[in-house]
Amino acid sequence: MEAKSPNESRTTLTDLVLPSETNPLNNLFGGELLARMDRAASIAARRHSRRIVVTASVNHVAFNKAIPLGSVVTVEAAVSRAFKSSMEIFIDVWVEDRESGRRTKANEAIYTFVAVDETGTPIQIPPLEPETDLEKERYEAALRRKQLSLVLAGKMKPKDATELKALFEE
Repeated sequence: MEAKSPNESRTTLTDLVLPSETNPLNNLFGGELLARMDRAASIAARRHSRRIVVTASVNHVAFNKAIPLGSVVTVEAAVSRAFKSSMEIFIDVWVEDRESGRRTKANEAIYTFVAVDETGTPIQIPPLEPETDLEKERYEAALRRKQLSLVLAGKMKPKDATELKALFEE
């Protein structure tokens, strides 16, 4: 299978925050943002694998900045690492200033998707070949996150988590 670049999966969704999507403080509901991120991540995973994809986990979400009513929100997602059948998707959320048009990073998240066949069985996907410094950084960190997740779930012995061990060795 031929390797793909993160750029081939890059997905950008831009939308407006409407009154029905806000909480009593007139900020975007967290659940609404999670759904938008899931949609963008799903498209990115599908673009990489060209298969049916399912959300396996939401590994990390940081709600760093409230997103007010009327804001223009952009969700950018791209595959940060491909494993055998699973993919880590890194998501950046940007808010556009109403007057200046300047974009500010509001939130970020990391989702994991699995490519499956028509029966729901995991299926092999192409490898990922990062190109930019940021893509390489996210690619390398993805293996550490996966190993940590496997150790915490009891699916990997800590002694076998070589990438995690390397963080603590001199």
